[in-house]
Amino acid sequence: MVSLKNNLKLFKMKNRIHKKLDEEKKLLSIYFSAGFPNLNDTVSIIQDLEKQGVDMIEIGLPFSDPLADGPTIQKSSTIALKNGMGTELLFDQLKDIRKTVSIPLIIMGYFNPVLQYGVENFCKKCRETGIDGLILPDLPLDVYLEEYEAIFRKYNLINIFLITPQTSELRISQIDEASDGFIYMVSSASTTGAKNGLGEEQEAYFERIARMNLKNPQIVGFGISNARTFDQATKTAKGAIIGSAFIKMLSQQGTAGISDFIKTIKPLR
Repeated sequence: MVSLKNNLKLFKMKNRIHKKLDEEKKLLSIYFSAGFPNLNDTVSIIQDLEKQGVDMIEIGLPFSDPLADGPTIQKSSTIALKNGMGTELLFDQLKDIRKTVSIPLIIMGYFNPVLQYGVENFCKKCRETGIDGLILPDLPLDVYLEEYEAIFRKYNLINIFLITPQTSELRISQIDEASDGFIYMVSSASTTGAKNGLGEEQEAYFERIARMNLKNPQIVGFGISNARTFDQATKTAKGAIIGSAFIKMLSQQGTAGISDFIKTIKPLR
């Protein structure tokens, strides 16, 4: 019988997220809503982002009642839903994505669509399409561990948990113990949204987490919008995620603006 330790080792060897985290550089992850700005833009956006040197991509699964999303992402999700985006269509769009894209792909969304689809069916589809991980902010840690961890591991999916400045050190330690990838470090208690700079409060929070010496690296999200905030966030963290600023650019320039947008971030990487 293969031990749990060996199972975890095998699991880690196979996932693209782990390999990317092992690279000696700060990682840039981009979030966008699938089906935005146009229904069939999903695959081309992913391909363009990889060509421009992005390290990971978070594909937003639009949901009608987003709890943590700011107005920019909410609007893009609403447009994507009106365009006709849904869970089955997203999987259909991504069915051949691994023929052209090699970087880690993560689906970020809310648990309700996953539950409606069937958790095991959803995870199986993720495995079939080459998805490496899930970010489901409203899936509680204890529920995941008791009911779904075995399913995620069966299909080689990393479940990524969020922490905020208000998360207790005990809770952070519990999340770190349950994690096997990276921890999504929310920069503030507010909803998502681009900011021009991160303040002293956020920088103190980043340093506090760094002193905890967690076993999982951290990637910062919420409020990262440009080279300056990316640099601030990655002084102590492994990487940062840009979402609202990228979506705002897409709404103004369309997919033609991707190259220039990423070039404004890359010089500091």
